Amino acid sequence: MKKQIFAALAALAITFAAHPAVQAADYAPVTVDDYGRKVTVTAMPQKVLTFGPNCTELFIALGLGGKIAGNTLDNHSRGPLPEYAADYAKVPELNYGSATREAVLTSGADFVYGIDWEFGDGGLDIAELEENGMNVLVERASNFDEAYGEIRAIGKIFQAEARAEEFIKEQERRMKAAADKIKGRGPLRVLVYDSGSSGIFTCSGENFESLLIERAGGKNVFGDLKGRQWVTVSYEEAVARDPQVIVIHDYDSPSVEAKIAEIKANGALSQLECVKNERFVTIALESVLPGSRMAYAVERFAAGFYPELFTDK
Repeated sequence: MKKQIFAALAALAITFAAHPAVQAADYAPVTVDDYGRKVTVTAMPQKVLTFGPNCTELFIALGLGGKIAGNTLDNHSRGPLPEYAADYAKVPELNYGSATREAVLTSGADFVYGIDWEFGDGGLDIAELEENGMNVLVERASNFDEAYGEIRAIGKIFQAEARAEEFIKEQERRMKAAADKIKGRGPLRVLVYDSGSSGIFTCSGENFESLLIERAGGKNVFGDLKGRQWVTVSYEEAVARDPQVIVIHDYDSPSVEAKIAEIKANGALSQLECVKNERFVTIALESVLPGSRMAYAVERFAAGFYPELFTDK
């Protein structure tokens, strides 16, 4: 009888041991282009780190939230959108702010998808992560084609290609609906106010946010600046470009209320008609990054730029 039990247990152990091997055999290696860097994945990733709430929400939107072993940069978040909230709450937090080298290297992760400012120049070294068994995909889209390319790459790697295409189509449908609603209006001149001290920290024409603003019937007054996604400009230059509305980024600190107070107290900015009329549109910082909220950002901008057309919102 003991021999029969041991034989049964042995057969069961072989079955369980063979199952991962079958899964590995079923996974065809995938190679994707990450802005000139080839990323080859030979087995289905099991433990993913997402650097940035936009990256975390995108994985959830693609049905991959269960793969996330840790996320970062919730200090740049005002909380997930309602449709992502339940799954977002289940995601372990690796770091509240930026990812640390120690936390990443000891995480046991085999895949990383993170916003570009987390890598290089004092950030994480991609080569070191790869040497430690992690495939790395960097989020750095500066236009919609690149954003959709990243989404399709994730879909291909995680065998979620149909879900990725559905997500892209839905984003495009919603953005078109917003554009149709404001057809014939604008474009309004828009100043993006991320923060201010010795000048205004704002986005250039190479920043993805400029494209979201354009789809919502606006035009970034500093859209002609190139070379870097984020730039600091003088208050006088901002006034000279005569914005009609100011977009204010909302994140941990300083608060939106503090930023509005700064704007109103500034000797130059306070003379703008849009400031006198309090033509401010606030938006969470993660909403203007590529990823899960492209349509949401366009809808929010459009409603803020042309509130008379969105009275049903």
